Amino acid sequence: MITSGHLAEIDTPQLTAAHIFSLIAPELALVEQEFERQARSNIQVISYIGDYLRASGGKRVRPALTVLATYAAGGDGARHNTIRMATVMEMLHTATLVHDDIIDNAETRRNRASINSRFGNQTAVLMGDWLYMSAFETSLAERSLPVLDILTAVTRKMTEGELLQLTIIGRAEVNEEQYFDILLRKTAYLFSACCEIGALLAGGDEKMRRALRDYGLNLGAAFQLVDDLLDFTATEAALGKAAGADLLEGKLTLPLIYLLEKDPARRADVQAVMRAGNYATVSRASLRKAAEQTGALAQARACAVEYATAARNALDALPHSKHRDALCSLPAFILERES
Repeated sequence: MITSGHLAEIDTPQLTAAHIFSLIAPELALVEQEFERQARSNIQVISYIGDYLRASGGKRVRPALTVLATYAAGGDGARHNTIRMATVMEMLHTATLVHDDIIDNAETRRNRASINSRFGNQTAVLMGDWLYMSAFETSLAERSLPVLDILTAVTRKMTEGELLQLTIIGRAEVNEEQYFDILLRKTAYLFSACCEIGALLAGGDEKMRRALRDYGLNLGAAFQLVDDLLDFTATEAALGKAAGADLLEGKLTLPLIYLLEKDPARRADVQAVMRAGNYATVSRASLRKAAEQTGALAQARACAVEYATAARNALDALPHSKHRDALCSLPAFILERES
């Protein structure tokens, strides 16, 4: 668990995760139905893999954000166009996961075999492409250039993030600026797009669009920071995928970036793990202990809290409602999650 620190000082009702998602349970059920409909194809292998992906579950955070943002901006989150666009955001996210797992040679995803390990890289690449194209085809039904502008921009940013990450894989000299450039592109901009599209669907003005866009960007940054911290600290059983995998894949995340700033002598240990692709000579526990002792872990946690707080503050521009309260509570939920 990551302590929420001064986030609790903001005077907003704290809703539990169960309460947040129960508010929009009917809408998320419609998203599942729409995802199933969109993933159907007369090509049997596509339908089969689509069903496999949907059955893998997930938190459905991105469609939830789209629905909640629509309501918070004064719109109707249950309307078909909102459900359709919420599904588009989940399809885009799923496509990125499929492609990420290929690049990372991941064996598991959410406690199940990843698409690439189950069906092979060639099939996985094409399925990811199919999901991207299906998402854009579905979004065309909106007949909205602003929505398409947001979707094309975020897809480009996510691809750029993946390409930028490939240029620094296996390097122990990554700095904080490079790390955040990739984090924002790969994760945070999609959160931001979900929220801004919600404002657009509700007919919100520029002030609302900007507030929800900023909220999503900061929330997405906090979400990915917590993901990276959990990879560094949590167990494999809790994560539903390999623990400590980031470093084994040659990715330097914020706790280790801060550790190497504070204790440069640890660079050799980090490089040894990346070269070997295992923790045989340098244990994950020893790196975690060093990060705790030097304050690197606390510094990374504090950074997650800062982004979560900025997300909450961005919502001050929105009128009070139960859906705004739900959005206000999500940063604390993200900070406290353990998987």
